[in-house]
Amino acid sequence: MCGKELTTNPSRIRCVLPFEAEPARMCALRRYVREQLTQWGVPALADEVELAVTELATNVIKHVGDGAVATLVMEPSEGALRVEVHDRSPAVPTAVDQECGAECGRGLHLLAGMSADWGTIVTATGKAVWCEFALDGAGQCLRVQRATAALDGYQLAGRSPGGPSLSRLPVLETSATELIADLLHWLTAQGGDPDAVLERAQMRFEAEAA
Repeated sequence: MCGKELTTNPSRIRCVLPFEAEPARMCALRRYVREQLTQWGVPALADEVELAVTELATNVIKHVGDGAVATLVMEPSEGALRVEVHDRSPAVPTAVDQECGAECGRGLHLLAGMSADWGTIVTATGKAVWCEFALDGAGQCLRVQRATAALDGYQLAGRSPGGPSLSRLPVLETSATELIADLLHWLTAQGGDPDAVLERAQMRFEAEAA
């Protein structure tokens, strides 16, 4: 299913997956992405990379054609995971298309918001749209980075002026408890099931931690 090329580091594998861009294959494409990231030891990136690959493949369907031949390339390196989708059209996509309205370019705006960087390359056979996701050198996953930033902001918003300065860990633990409680209240107000969400979150955490 995946052509694998060794990079200079034997533990780093460059994966190349040809596929036909059509809606029926999106589920298998996302499953492949998640399995590969888990094999590389970065399952926390799966949600973001799955969404990015789905958007890139969907752009191929919309602008090249349903069933168009495309290729997914994923390559981890020191500090970044690079994702590319190649197709056989030389037309370079743009993030904003005034003639098509708000829906056009939505995927590229989403891509820009999720990834550390993105761009396009004209190739000998068409083009490639690429994006990169940051990989912390010490192995800190993107989820931890986002959670830390969210908790810092949450703690800052709830801090009283001139309040006592506490050590970082107790403050973040208190903020995490308050944030989770507020999210459960929000879910209840929206008609959601807090217990089910907590159970899914716990299952995902345990799977990724393992």
